[in-house]
Amino acid sequence: MTRKNGYSQFTLGDMLLQYNLDEQNRVSMSLIPLAMKDKVREKAYTPEPLVQIHAKGDPLPNGYGNGHTMACTTATDAMKFVNQKQEGNTIITTAADDTGRTVHHKVRWEEGLRAVVVSCMFENRGEKPVTLNLLSSVNLSGITPFTEGDSTGALQIHRIGSAWSAEGRVITESIEQAMLERSWTGHALRVFKFGQLGSMPVRGHFPFMAVEDKNADVTWAVQMACPSSWQMEIRRKDDCLNLMASLPDEDFGHWAKTVKPGESFETPEAYLTAGEGGLDKVSQRLQTVQRRNMPRPDMTLPVMFNEYCTTWGNPTHENLEGIVKCLKGRGMEFLVIDAGWYRKAGENWSDCGGDWIPEEKEMFPNGLKATADMIRAGGMKPGIWFEPETCAKGAEVFRREELLLTRDGVILDTDNRRFLDMRKEETHAFLEERVIGLLKRCGFEYIKIDYNDCIGMGCDDPDSLGEGLRQNMLGSQRFFRRLREAIPELYIENCSSGGHRLEPSMMALSDMASFSDAHECQEIPIIAAALHRVILPAQSQIWAVLQAKDSIRRINYSLINTFLGVMCISGDVIHLSAEQWDKVEEGTDFYRQVRGIIRDGESTFHGEVSESWRHPEGWQAVIRKAGNETLAVIHTFGGKQPKKVVLPVEAQKILRVMCSEDNRVTLENGQLTVELKAPFEAVAVHLA
Repeated sequence: MTRKNGYSQFTLGDMLLQYNLDEQNRVSMSLIPLAMKDKVREKAYTPEPLVQIHAKGDPLPNGYGNGHTMACTTATDAMKFVNQKQEGNTIITTAADDTGRTVHHKVRWEEGLRAVVVSCMFENRGEKPVTLNLLSSVNLSGITPFTEGDSTGALQIHRIGSAWSAEGRVITESIEQAMLERSWTGHALRVFKFGQLGSMPVRGHFPFMAVEDKNADVTWAVQMACPSSWQMEIRRKDDCLNLMASLPDEDFGHWAKTVKPGESFETPEAYLTAGEGGLDKVSQRLQTVQRRNMPRPDMTLPVMFNEYCTTWGNPTHENLEGIVKCLKGRGMEFLVIDAGWYRKAGENWSDCGGDWIPEEKEMFPNGLKATADMIRAGGMKPGIWFEPETCAKGAEVFRREELLLTRDGVILDTDNRRFLDMRKEETHAFLEERVIGLLKRCGFEYIKIDYNDCIGMGCDDPDSLGEGLRQNMLGSQRFFRRLREAIPELYIENCSSGGHRLEPSMMALSDMASFSDAHECQEIPIIAAALHRVILPAQSQIWAVLQAKDSIRRINYSLINTFLGVMCISGDVIHLSAEQWDKVEEGTDFYRQVRGIIRDGESTFHGEVSESWRHPEGWQAVIRKAGNETLAVIHTFGGKQPKKVVLPVEAQKILRVMCSEDNRVTLENGQLTVELKAPFEAVAVHLA
């Protein structure tokens, strides 16, 4: 650390973190690539303070900001720098006002990370309770210091959109399109704000945002680790942008938290980075934090089988017996029993969840344990599906109102889902018996945790609906931790209608996640590749649903999709032909050969894909490199494709190719040339 002119600087790997003190003793923070430190220009701007804070009774923002934001108020301006210290890998900067409001701003960095982890702890040292309705996790100023003036035409905002079975779409807008050009006087506060409300934190957007300076080829990116509602803002008054990530404020997410004298409150973590290159390159930097947080970072990626697209909610012992006989000796490592094992006679599986009692009269006449033992005898580890945080109308627990969430005193009911109150010890005792007890009795080694509806804005709590939601989701995460504590060898899958919980704090509790519910769709590789920007492929379970009617080209396409993550096979495997099984075994063998690259590599992206994902046209390629090995995964879609693609690779030789036709693949002078022959085909190339 060096000190100069009232601010401190820290070199954190290839990043430079800088704190600045202004004439009013307010502290701010900026982050730039270390290699760009000599290219910083003098700019006409006033950095926003390190922490944005607002509490009940404080004046609201002026400059036409009220109703758009709760940042940039006199409460924030009143927080003055107190001190800064370094404890191990963490830089702690303290600011306070004269009423006792104190904030400890924390930045953590460890060797090997290419991002920092930021959070804030509010401490009430005053004599009266403080009801917070905004406290930032991170507030970064000074974007961009590399382009003169107000950076006209240079800046872009990148968000990652998400919808059911369409996760990961990049949404890019210029600063001008986002209405973030500064006003002619600098008086009006410009605000660009988005976020997500409810218990599905990746339902509309991923908690991710990046700002790119195209002229300087530098991008800043932030990602929230938050299982509940969140928000992100970009604000501007002068020549630079300020970027904030936080829990939702009271206006946006009905969040308020009362902190009594002597108490404290800590925000969710945010991951923050600045690097040379655009979105695709810099997004990989944030994943160094996610990799550090993986429960099993050295896990050998398995070959999974999930029977949902085989039995479609009817996983009887008889049906599973046929599947086990078909799969025995084929190298599948897990067989997961999906939804329906608890359903009552004549009812749909989605109407019965919540009691978690196996239906043993018709479905499992010898008991569910006998079925789990049969799977194990077939050479696979048994897994099972639960949706433990909700209940459906056919379950007895649906009527146990003392265990259920309420809003305004009324049970939260989305027509066929009610929600367990995960804050209550009685709820955890119920799940200990029904979920953990069943896993132990039957010897299951894998649990798929689904979550198929959303609480919405929040649930009853003395402080606010948003705070009730936040605490409930922390209770859900407590249950995830209890699962691993009770059964240390258990593998945990994070599923929420496919991809509605693909955020860092949930991924840190899970061995893998369902990438999407687009199980049989042609757009699978588009979604799977897009997710490389926000989650680790080592934790992204991609499905290959195989049907007897499928051509070899289609089976090849489905299998190569899974090379973009963790392979999971499903479908009508019992009726596949010998030729089809030969292709499946080629695919599983290829996957085992390259799964180390999938786990440890970094991705680059190539291609031209249409705006429509449902009716995709064009082509794409993902190049993933780990050490001296490279995996190239190429897909074509509908419409016109080039007859060949040329891809830059750092490799000397081709080790193996997988394709459905006689695609010619050559490597010369670092250029991989792949011949393309048909729409909706896939080619995988392993290089070294």
